[in-house]
Amino acid sequence: MNDSAATTGAHLLPPLRLGSPSNPDALVIDTPVILAPMAGVTNAAYRQLCREQGAGLYVCEMITARGLVVGDSKTAEMLTFWPQEEVRSVQTYGVDPVSLEVAVGILCESFGVHHIDLNFGCPVPKVTRKGGGGVLPWKLDLVREILTTTVRTADRYGVPVTVKTRIGIDDEHLTFLEMGRLAQDAGVAAVCLHARTVAQAYSGRADWDAIAELVRAVDIPVLGNGDIWEAADAVAMVEQTGCAGVEIGRGCLGRPWLFRDLAAAFAGEQVTTLPTLGEIGAMIRRHAELLCRVWGEFHGMKDLRKHTAWYLKGFPVGGELRQAFGLVSTLVELDALIAQLDPDVPYPIAELGRPRGRQGSPRGKVTMPWGWLDDRCGLELDLSEAELDTSGG
Repeated sequence: MNDSAATTGAHLLPPLRLGSPSNPDALVIDTPVILAPMAGVTNAAYRQLCREQGAGLYVCEMITARGLVVGDSKTAEMLTFWPQEEVRSVQTYGVDPVSLEVAVGILCESFGVHHIDLNFGCPVPKVTRKGGGGVLPWKLDLVREILTTTVRTADRYGVPVTVKTRIGIDDEHLTFLEMGRLAQDAGVAAVCLHARTVAQAYSGRADWDAIAELVRAVDIPVLGNGDIWEAADAVAMVEQTGCAGVEIGRGCLGRPWLFRDLAAAFAGEQVTTLPTLGEIGAMIRRHAELLCRVWGEFHGMKDLRKHTAWYLKGFPVGGELRQAFGLVSTLVELDALIAQLDPDVPYPIAELGRPRGRQGSPRGKVTMPWGWLDDRCGLELDLSEAELDTSGG
């Protein structure tokens, strides 16, 4: 791919170590750049694509602990890994410590997982209305129990546990500092902070100052997440906050090569990858090939459709051709469509640094169980109804 490179300097960040300094088997991520778990996106095919482009760790899309415990087939299908995935990384969520304890054992023993991330940040109403995701940190007793139980179980397999959280439920109910300290006390290996509230969802600007505040408050590594659209953004975040690494979500949609730029930036090089439309077509074809290997042509091509809009964003591609990409159903059809792209069209520079994926607007009210904010305890939560949805988040 085309790129422009500047001078080489010192490494900006050392490798990320997940585990005790005295543990020779601790998980070491050479490039502290992590592909964030995204529902419906970070399946085995997309993880492999980002791995090829330089991602240091690539996390499977979020699964429910309850789905694992009850043997839900869809949950099991999501836990598909390539032989090349040296580190099998999975994010899970739940509100029941017992379910999470069982789920972690299943992940480690039956699926050979090497890293588990706990979700305390999802803003999706179907998760928060049951007390999960980004509203769960409000319940300190329940969070403490979940963290302690999960870490204790994972420790038996030598698997590090990390946590992803948000600043808080809204501006009046901040939770990130308490969450970080609870995680540290429980033996969590690192905390990733998405620097937005649940009420913000994916709108507005991320508050990087909160990441810096969390870095000062805890001794375990803190990873930053939010508003990283280019490698320069990641460098700026690290310099401003002192975080130990970055997690990339929407910024890599339709742009898996962003991990190449990020890896170069943290190695002291300035690289901006600017693929031509022909190279974009080749990337789409590679993505389709991987999807078909995982799920077969019918389901693989169906999953590809949403990605084509992201890949072609900003390029001068007509509406009829874009629509055809959005309806493609076979590799033969895809090849014919790619052949219609002008391979020499340069990358649309205007798209650099611009938000990608869902954004929306702030939520006036966060969906939560009745009376959720009345106190900070949570062990009285009706867990029988809290995790019936096994569809992922």
